[in-house]
Amino acid sequence: MTIRSFPGAIVAAVMMAALAACSDNGGDNGSKQASAEAEGQNWRYAHEEYEGDVQDVFAYKFKEYVEDNSPHTVQIHRFGELGESDDIMELTQAGVLQFVNQSPGFTGSLIPEAQIFFIPYLLPVEDKKIVQFFKESTAINEMFPKLYEEQGLELLAMYPEGEVVVTADEKVTSPEDFHGKNIRVMTNPLLSETYEAFGATPTPLPWGEVYGALQTNIIQGQENPIFWIQSGGLYEVSPNLIFTGHSQFVTAMMANQEFYNGLSEEDKKLVQEATDYARKHIFDYVPGLGEEMLEKILADSDEVTVTRLTEEQRQAFRDKAPQVEEKFVEMTGDRGEKLLKQFKADLEQVTAE
Repeated sequence: MTIRSFPGAIVAAVMMAALAACSDNGGDNGSKQASAEAEGQNWRYAHEEYEGDVQDVFAYKFKEYVEDNSPHTVQIHRFGELGESDDIMELTQAGVLQFVNQSPGFTGSLIPEAQIFFIPYLLPVEDKKIVQFFKESTAINEMFPKLYEEQGLELLAMYPEGEVVVTADEKVTSPEDFHGKNIRVMTNPLLSETYEAFGATPTPLPWGEVYGALQTNIIQGQENPIFWIQSGGLYEVSPNLIFTGHSQFVTAMMANQEFYNGLSEEDKKLVQEATDYARKHIFDYVPGLGEEMLEKILADSDEVTVTRLTEEQRQAFRDKAPQVEEKFVEMTGDRGEKLLKQFKADLEQVTAE
């Protein structure tokens, strides 16, 4: 498998092309981009994943609904076409892109409270419980949109993509086993705090460098949902899969707020309905996906090992969670503490049902 990387010059060229295309369709005038013409507009939507991955499935369901129910078209840009996660967020905030899918792992630099998803053992990893939580949570559906609005973003949907699984150069069953290991993390302070608490050395790296860094032993592990480990081929160079049960991978779909606010009421309704259509599909699609992708990995490689931590083994990691939670509150202040309190209340309701 070739190392996946995207030279900066290529990314810059693609961005310039996107800017030029945007100029052709209405120039830099935000109001022209925002208005929905009767004959239909082409809306640009970028996400962080490969063809057939969860964000790609969501994006194409959104596109399907928009194009079946309006004269508008939706142009999808997959990972690498317009750069990395930070790049597509910048393009969305600048109005070059109308829609973006980005994990709070990256959005945390803009919205510190979004790092709440990286408090270990906060979210359930069971498929049914996590779907119910995202459907019903006051924190998700009422509190988060206000936080995104402050950054010029209209939060349209948050949804889970699956349990986070750690891959490493050897089996890990305790925090002591992480000692001396460089574990790749997104550029997220709280995720780094988590792996420090777990005993590892957190190592921020762009996604395009992860495969090569594992291959050359610059890093000794990373975390991602199983479908991403499978589609990215990470098991080829990091064959020991460890189910720690510590986290769910969460993502968010957003619109440039100036664009969204400039839409007609009819088009706002269309965007909301298309989002609901895609989100409902994902809530049905994600449960069971991890096991399906794990079967593909095991069928493809005899070197892969699967370690599912026992409750006793998980407890050793769970004991580290309070210090990460304290760091979250320190980073986010009263707003973060209020959000965390609501999160826990929402989770208690799901657990009780």
